[in-house]
Amino acid sequence: MAFIDWNDSYSVGVTHIDNQHKQLVRIINELHDAMGAGKGKEVLGKVLFELIQYVNTHFKTEEEYMVKFGYSDYDSHRYEHEKLTDEVKRFHEDFKSGNAIVTIQIMNFLRNWLLDHILVKDKKFGKFLNEKGLN
Repeated sequence: MAFIDWNDSYSVGVTHIDNQHKQLVRIINELHDAMGAGKGKEVLGKVLFELIQYVNTHFKTEEEYMVKFGYSDYDSHRYEHEKLTDEVKRFHEDFKSGNAIVTIQIMNFLRNWLLDHILVKDKKFGKFLNEKGLN
């Protein structure tokens, strides 16, 4: 059973962004599965690194759309992106140095942050993009 089950209520109405969100969900599910299966540090580290890379890719996409279309909530939205990026990078560094392990609390944090961000900030942004003709 997936840790996060994607459903249409998470759609922001912009295919490119929705596809990236689905990929983030897939990576978080993969991390959860690896944790649950007791996979080694190497596998967990690899999935965490993939998450960092993809978060950066996704946030860059959103922020480019924000600049291109003049999104008024850009600063606040970008700040949330920076906070999560810093948190995941810090956790990855702690994990690599042996000072942290992947726990259900960390998994819950990632899930809750992603879904809350999608359902509040990204839904609002998606509506804005739809009004600009992007879907």
